Amino acid sequence: QVELVESGGGLVQAGGSLRLSCAASGRPFSSYFVAWFRQAPGKEREIVANINWSGSSTYYADSVKGRFTISRDNAKNTVYLQMNSLKPEDTAVYYCATHGSGPLSNSSSYDYWGQGTQVTVSS
Repeated sequence: QVELVESGGGLVQAGGSLRLSCAASGRPFSSYFVAWFRQAPGKEREIVANINWSGSSTYYADSVKGRFTISRDNAKNTVYLQMNSLKPEDTAVYYCATHGSGPLSNSSSYDYWGQGTQVTVSS
């Protein structure tokens, strides 16, 4: 069992930055791939980024590549998402999740989820 708690969301103007945190407790966090997903109103949940166990390998959706950075600190059981140059279309609830099995880009492949944190980008 892993419990995930996201924080760091809020309201920001376009072009601004936010840093999301995902704090984990329970089973050893360092054994998991971790991903950030987001879901905007009326849209399906989509992957934003993921990171492997050590942090040596990352993946980004095309829509955030070059603007967002995922990282992790296993000593602190925390994964981060640094979001720069935010756009109104980044507005969504952001979730972190730990991978179970299956394709890394599919939300159904992730076992444990946080409650989400709201990010709102005003134009």
